[in-house]
Amino acid sequence: MKLFELRKKHALPDAQSALPGRDTPLAVAERHQVLDAPMRGPFPAPMQQVVFGMGCFWGVERLFWQREGVFTTAAGYAGGHTPNPGYDEVCSGRTGHTEVVLVVFDPARVAFDDLLRIFWEGHNPTQGMRQGNDMGTQYRSAIYVSDETQLTAAKDSMAAYQSQLDDSGYDGITTDIDMAGPFYYAEDYHQQYLHKNPAGYCGLGGTGVTCPIGLGVA
Repeated sequence: MKLFELRKKHALPDAQSALPGRDTPLAVAERHQVLDAPMRGPFPAPMQQVVFGMGCFWGVERLFWQREGVFTTAAGYAGGHTPNPGYDEVCSGRTGHTEVVLVVFDPARVAFDDLLRIFWEGHNPTQGMRQGNDMGTQYRSAIYVSDETQLTAAKDSMAAYQSQLDDSGYDGITTDIDMAGPFYYAEDYHQQYLHKNPAGYCGLGGTGVTCPIGLGVA
């Protein structure tokens, strides 16, 4: 890859230079193929939501739909400028979005800290605009939260995990932690992709360093 192409894949666009997108959301199935739950909200009380970016969203979605207490999951795009982007647009690096998974969970059955532990241990959050061999702004690590309580917990968990990573010789965490903006559903073929294609690509790979949070049900 030429140097200018590499820089382009690692540089986020501003709102003025981002692709225009579209007004109409991409179509997805009404129900989750694994959990048989609704894909779109509004979700029933007392469900809570968080959005995780850990690289390619196919393996990330499976990681969380397997966790007891998760009500539904969806692959999508967040953290950028372009409304209702398509996959090719996101991969161009001209939308500002990263590949993410919406996780809707029952806090009576799984603690938010437990989901954060799965997040930190499930990928390498020190790599910037990449995850393993997957390179580009769409693979950056991110947590987009729903409220101030989640925001505090996410930042505290990052500090705790950074301490463990320091002891193991890793660089600083590059994860973007912020309040959630718009979540845009990815194309339907991305939803529950590894259920539909069991032999499909999964690029997840953690550091092997244990995160010292996550005590189970709150």
